[in-house]
Amino acid sequence: MAKGIVIYYSRSGNTKQMAEMITKAMNEGGLETDCKEIAKVKVDDLLKYDAIVIGSPTYYGGMAAQVKQLIDDAVVKHGQLDGKVGAAFTSAANIGGGNETTILGILQAMIISGMVIQGDPQGDHYGPVSIGKPDQRVEKLCARWGKRIAALTQKLGH
Repeated sequence: MAKGIVIYYSRSGNTKQMAEMITKAMNEGGLETDCKEIAKVKVDDLLKYDAIVIGSPTYYGGMAAQVKQLIDDAVVKHGQLDGKVGAAFTSAANIGGGNETTILGILQAMIISGMVIQGDPQGDHYGPVSIGKPDQRVEKLCARWGKRIAALTQKLGH
């Protein structure tokens, strides 16, 4: 049976809230999904999942060091994430604060790993973004995103 994981780093709690919303939606979408703070995730854990969603706050237009560390450490598993579904999300303080560059940095690593990424023609195209504390708009986007990730994972036959 297919499984998903939502991995996050959160200092303020905003990214954690988003992670929980996405996890709930993925579970509701029929994909058994775990939600874990990045400090509790090892590189080998990634191999157990068919869908990997990573969330980070936006720091200076990029991902948090903790997220980058996991990605860098995953190089020893290069090729072993091929075909898995990947997705990213972020929270930031400002609208133009580097939200999309943060998400694209995470997605770039996923693409290089051979992961399958799905965009969204509605809302936040690259992945959900929260400006400050998640509001109803963000909750709606996270729910949609989680269900889309679950559906894609199941469609690929994982």
